[in-house]
Amino acid sequence: MMQRREFVAGSAAALMSGVAGQASAAAEGRPMRQLLELRHYALASNAKRELLEKFFAEAAIPAWNRIGIQPVGVFRSMEAEDFGLRVLLAHGSPLTVVTESTRLMEDAAYLEASKAILPDSFDDPAYQRIESSLLLAFSAMPKVEVPTQAASRVLQLRVYESHNLAMHLKKVEMFEGGGELEIFRRVGLNPVFLGRALIGPKLPNLTYMLAFDDMDAQKAAWEAFQKDAQWTELKARPEYANTVSNITNILLAPSPGSQI
Repeated sequence: MMQRREFVAGSAAALMSGVAGQASAAAEGRPMRQLLELRHYALASNAKRELLEKFFAEAAIPAWNRIGIQPVGVFRSMEAEDFGLRVLLAHGSPLTVVTESTRLMEDAAYLEASKAILPDSFDDPAYQRIESSLLLAFSAMPKVEVPTQAASRVLQLRVYESHNLAMHLKKVEMFEGGGELEIFRRVGLNPVFLGRALIGPKLPNLTYMLAFDDMDAQKAAWEAFQKDAQWTELKARPEYANTVSNITNILLAPSPGSQI
């Protein structure tokens, strides 16, 4: 019960801190930290996936961009049996987090394009369900960084869970103050975003995405990271012991129309 209250209180405090921090950053001329919404659309078949990809490319992404949500990433799992799509929405303001769905339903161009693409019905829905997480971008990386648009590019999504809030914050510190982010950049683990989860499953966690030109580059970068002397020293520091209790690792490919 204590852990549940700790998670809720920690998430609420982080959200309020993030909103207040946005106002402070704007006033001081510093980069504002994006709120990152990461969605997972569960789909029943490859045909449904292709239909939804067309919908995102021709209707949803242009509409999201019109209300200031950009860039938008749409990704397929590289696991053949997983038909789902993951969508990353980069919010520049908490306002679009709250108003996004309402504003889409007021967008005539979006409604017309959706009607033409999605012949959705009760008995044959376009998607089964959506799961969503809301992340606050790290202060050391306040905005999504769009990778090179190589056709062969690979995205790697990783979630680091911690067994309590204190250890979660220590892992965030390891990236921001300990130098882990700098090591990533140096060895070719190219970050797209790093965010602290405010709302969603598997709390507390931090979630990040890396980009590579292809699978060979992905493997080479991780090998370089594991052999890096600075990383060897950093992970041995006692203050960073036991900061991660579980890791989820997902390889993704960009869908047609993805801006990431």
